[in-house]
Amino acid sequence: MDMSQALDVIQGGVMTVIKLSAPVLFVSMIIGLIISIFQAATQIHEQTITFVPKLIGILLVLIIVGSWMLENLQDYVRYIFDLIVKIS
Repeated sequence: MDMSQALDVIQGGVMTVIKLSAPVLFVSMIIGLIISIFQAATQIHEQTITFVPKLIGILLVLIIVGSWMLENLQDYVRYIFDLIVKIS
């Protein structure tokens, strides 16, 4: 394996991680922003209020886009295995 192939594997891994984590992070950020605005408006400054809505939101995202995430991860693993076969 030369340097360009190694960089392609690393780049593919980083892009896969970004694609897989983006929906969960985006939903968590939006829910946190909404709860923060609510807390600022009502002057309730309890830090544990955001935990349950974020947990529910993340679970819903995983249920909705979980199959897409699994397909992307399987595609990357197949790419890695194909490279292993080509190298051997």
